[in-house]
Amino acid sequence: MLTDKDRDLLALLSENSRMPVATLAKKLGLSRTTVQARIERLERDGVIAGYGIRLSEQYAASLIRAHILITIAPKALAQVVSALERLKPVTALHSVSGTFDLIAILAAPSMLELDQTIDEIGNLDGVERTLSSIILSTRISR
Repeated sequence: MLTDKDRDLLALLSENSRMPVATLAKKLGLSRTTVQARIERLERDGVIAGYGIRLSEQYAASLIRAHILITIAPKALAQVVSALERLKPVTALHSVSGTFDLIAILAAPSMLELDQTIDEIGNLDGVERTLSSIILSTRISR
C-alpha cells in the first residue's frame, strides 16, 4: 500500500532519478533518513524496479516515431513478440483490444530506417496486417 508521500517521492524520482536524497527530503518535508528508508522499501517491494535515463527533448525530437498497429495470426503471439523484441527501433509493445492485437511504438533516426523496420514488421511470420501512423508531434508527455 503506497502512501501519498510515496507517490510524491515516485513522482520526483520520475522527473529526475538522480536527485540527491537530501533534495528529495526537502521537497517532501521529510528527513533524509526517512526518504532513504522509503526508497529502500520501494525498491525491496518491487515498486521501484530500476532507474533509467530520460532523453533530452532535442534528441527525442530528432527521432522519427510511429505507432504500428498489428494484427497477428492465431497462436502467433509469442513468435511475433519475440521477433519484435529483436528490432532495435521498437521501443514499446502493447497488447490491445479491438481490431488489432498489438501496438508497437517505434523510434528511428531516419525515415529510411523507420520505413525498413515497418516493412520488416509486415514481413514477420505470424503478422497478418499492419497500419502505420507517424507521430508528428507530442502534445502531452508525462
